[in-house]
Amino acid sequence: MASENKLQEYAFEQMNLQVGGRIQLITHRTLRPMQHFSTVIGWVRDDYMIVKIPLENNGPIAITEGDKLTVRVFSGVNVCSFSTVVQRVFLRPLMYAHVAFPSEIQGTSLRAAMRVKVEIPAKMSRDDGSHASVFLVNLSVSGALIESAQPLSREGETVQLDFTLLAPPDDRQVRINTSALVRNATVVQSQKDGRDVFSYGVQFTGLDPAHFTLLQNLTYEAMLADRQKIV
Repeated sequence: MASENKLQEYAFEQMNLQVGGRIQLITHRTLRPMQHFSTVIGWVRDDYMIVKIPLENNGPIAITEGDKLTVRVFSGVNVCSFSTVVQRVFLRPLMYAHVAFPSEIQGTSLRAAMRVKVEIPAKMSRDDGSHASVFLVNLSVSGALIESAQPLSREGETVQLDFTLLAPPDDRQVRINTSALVRNATVVQSQKDGRDVFSYGVQFTGLDPAHFTLLQNLTYEAMLADRQKIV
């Protein structure tokens, strides 16, 4: 799990909130707080924010004026949260709510290279022209862990990686091609069949800025949807 620092105070601008950006709404109507996904529609500074009412079982979640909410936002390597109150609810067909503009925002800084568990086929190429099929088993904005059934490279060598990610919101395939520096190489035994598995920790050295953002989004989704994927 990513290591977290102590809580810090954040200004609204530091959350880098975007219209259409995904957030997490935590309701407190029951004994156990419930987490839901939502979208930012807009805001009027120091007055209110407009958020989409989350859906559950093909209908809007139960939310009424005066309800207390916690809003959680992941931005880059920061996770910010604030408490708010529902001011007004607009149901079908609009399905959005006005909530009070945050007066106090707290957050934590996560490890800059937080890794997400994945299972993505890729091709690794070396300077001598040789290449091999490998799997990415975890991924971050700064690098990846690669597994192969055969030895491929050595520490300190620069290789080329080619793999595909799915870009939201329509799962469009985006091809990633970047150079990477092999930082470490280890051999472990497979838990399935006992065979040797060759692992390589690599650091991206030529990542396109647009692909960097895509990897940030991958981490963001894992933070909100499935923290078990965080290494």
